[in-house]
Amino acid sequence: MKTVEENNVEIVSAFIEAFWNQSELDCVDRFLSDDYQEFSYQSKEGLKKFAVTILEAFPDKHYTVEEIIGQGDKVLVRMTVKGTHEGMFFGTAPTGNRMDVTLYRQYRVADGKITEHRGWIDMVTMWHQIRGN
Repeated sequence: MKTVEENNVEIVSAFIEAFWNQSELDCVDRFLSDDYQEFSYQSKEGLKKFAVTILEAFPDKHYTVEEIIGQGDKVLVRMTVKGTHEGMFFGTAPTGNRMDVTLYRQYRVADGKITEHRGWIDMVTMWHQIRGN
């Protein structure tokens, strides 16, 4: 029998794969609770809008979970995102440069749904890689 932590890690892992890697933006209804709180992108719609921005700017993007830890109702994730800058990204025209950036995510899971998300990314490294400086 799986622990709560193991179940929560599986839910978050499945969400990352479906939403970020497979670009199944409508999976939010399957993975996120009705009262979901988004602290990085303001709302479910903000999360989806940001995902579209990433997909348009980095069509070959791929997220890799490097480490994932479940503790109680929290799941902490360290992952990387890699991709080629092939579309507009916050006013920056495509450069063709590759990015390879570390991200940190904290999720809260209750009753089989993600109820909360906070995220951090190394934006300084990302901009240096995209701009090539």
